[in-house]
Amino acid sequence: MARPLRTLLMPAGLALASLAVAGLALAQVDGSRGAAPIDSSGSFEVSGVFVDVAAGSADAARQGGWRLAQRKGWSMLSQRLTGRPGSLSDSALDSIVTGIVVENEQIGPKRYVARLGVLFDRGRAGEILGVAGTMTRSPPLLTVPIEWSGGVGAAFEVATPWQAAWARFRTGNSTVDYVRLAGSGPDSLLLNAAQQGRPGRGWWRTILQQYGADDVVFPEVRLYREWPGGPVIGAFRAGYGPDNREITRFSLRVENSDGLPALLDAGVARMDEAFSQALRSGILRPDRLLSFEPPSATPEADTPAEGETELLDIEALAPTATTGSVSIDIQFDTPSVAAVASSESSVRGVPGVRSAITSSLALGGVSVMRVTYEGNAAGLAAALAARGWQVQEGGGTLRIRRAGAPTPPPAEAEPAEDE
Repeated sequence: MARPLRTLLMPAGLALASLAVAGLALAQVDGSRGAAPIDSSGSFEVSGVFVDVAAGSADAARQGGWRLAQRKGWSMLSQRLTGRPGSLSDSALDSIVTGIVVENEQIGPKRYVARLGVLFDRGRAGEILGVAGTMTRSPPLLTVPIEWSGGVGAAFEVATPWQAAWARFRTGNSTVDYVRLAGSGPDSLLLNAAQQGRPGRGWWRTILQQYGADDVVFPEVRLYREWPGGPVIGAFRAGYGPDNREITRFSLRVENSDGLPALLDAGVARMDEAFSQALRSGILRPDRLLSFEPPSATPEADTPAEGETELLDIEALAPTATTGSVSIDIQFDTPSVAAVASSESSVRGVPGVRSAITSSLALGGVSVMRVTYEGNAAGLAAALAARGWQVQEGGGTLRIRRAGAPTPPPAEAEPAEDE
């Protein structure tokens, strides 16, 4: 017998509450809980370049200001690395400048006043200046920034100013290889504030393999506000490893809430110095138990009874090639967010790939994906080529493009404008 319709109906308030809970659960899994990390390519950075340019239009003044910033930035970089200022043509600067950072700008109808930062390609700039363009970095360390505010701790459960400060920190010039997350997907469930006190190596071994890291660090801050909008005190603590062992502890203070981003940026820089010093002194090194894999139990071979004939397995006697897993960086084009997800999904589908995580995101440019593969770089390149990718090898890194995608032509140099 069919049940009466009235027994299947739900009160409006309860229905709305159920939809809200379902939406919250979906957002907890699929939504973003933080900011995406900026470029981590290790470019030489020159900050605090002041420009004041007038031109016929606002756009022309801004382009002239950026070109002037490239010239000034190169002179400052040469002075810093070689002890004497240098100069290059605008076309040469266009080929080695990887980005312009706007620290502060004022745009008028015919004038552009700004304080900018200039990023130079480390390899090309180091070759021109005659300095080393490479540096030794630590093993990849999963970074879990934890913020305590109002007695509540959060890592990736919600978007926090502390996580945003780590996302905008340029890690390319640091000796520590931070694996920074954007708080998307399962990050908010796997990495929350409670994991700070979870020392189980088995759990952390699984998490670190998922994100392609060797160990974990816990940069922590506790924010104290004297009154709303008033002074803010940040108590910082740097911990590392599953046991969350302390490296350093310090406090910073700003006079009002508007200075909170500057407070957190200064805290990130101080913590990076502490982590780098711990790396140089040998304190910051991966826990050996995190890379330990317990041996699998293999059944003992049965001994044949007297009078029985033992059958030999010819295939078992044949030698087999054994290979371990390696971490390989793959550069790929990311014109949009959808391109990031589709490229990660395609690489994860390659046989032998254990994990594929974007470690350096540059929307509109070239991002870097860290891949853990059961084999070697040549085998991964062949597997990607079999799936329709164009693969280039060089320096232990793979560069992949979609088959049939045209290679972008070099940008034409723009004529220099009078300063």
